[in-house]
Amino acid sequence: MSGYDDDLALIRDAVMVAGTMALAEREQGLKVWSKSGGSPVTSADMAIDAFLKSTLSEARPEYGWLSEETPDTADRLSRRRLFIVDPIDGTVAYMKGKPWWCIPIAVIEDGRPVAAVIHAPALNETYEATLGGGALMNGRAISASDTDSLDDASLLADARMIEGPQWLEPWPAMRFEKRNAIAYRMALVAAGAFDAAIALSPKWDWDIAAGALIADEAGARVTDHHGRPWHFNRPDPRQASLVCAAPALHPLIVRRTAPIPLGA
Repeated sequence: MSGYDDDLALIRDAVMVAGTMALAEREQGLKVWSKSGGSPVTSADMAIDAFLKSTLSEARPEYGWLSEETPDTADRLSRRRLFIVDPIDGTVAYMKGKPWWCIPIAVIEDGRPVAAVIHAPALNETYEATLGGGALMNGRAISASDTDSLDDASLLADARMIEGPQWLEPWPAMRFEKRNAIAYRMALVAAGAFDAAIALSPKWDWDIAAGALIADEAGARVTDHHGRPWHFNRPDPRQASLVCAAPALHPLIVRRTAPIPLGA
């Protein structure tokens, strides 16, 4: 038992209800529109965001709030603890009826995640962790892979990124797959289903905060592409880039990515 089990129970209960809502909303028919950057948002994103904000804020009124679908305010910066939420990570997959979407929720304390859940309703998979309490998938302990070589490693990344001209040395042959939701990619690395997930562009805190704790508690390492640790609840709610990898593989990836002037 960790000292964050009450928060974990709270967000776990909320995310399970949210998952049921997401499936029902899609069955009933979605309203879809584009946000300012062109990415889609659905009526389900907004309904789930409102439900989670109401439920979690009522239970923990002293906590701050950061969500993809709620206008951000500076109020959260003065809070020691806050919820970081993405109502639906992988909205395009969700809209198209594919299973690779999830609902991630993290509790942040003093800039670091201390409780987290990633729920993938269409796959009946729920990943969770507390700081110092280990990581679970559907109630069973998970751990990152023991892969220690890039040769034939399995990566959740865009193969075109690895094939680009910017690298100082060529990468060995590796296996690539795609999953829409960033949080779900990190959960798969935590469970040892893939060896690493890499993204060399800024990532929003609501996509990665929950996965950061779950992967770390499963023994993976999570940093930006320079190998620098993340800190959450900053004025700009983004991290420069993502390297989430098996512990022995992580330094091998960072050695190649660190010299590349990518990210913010």
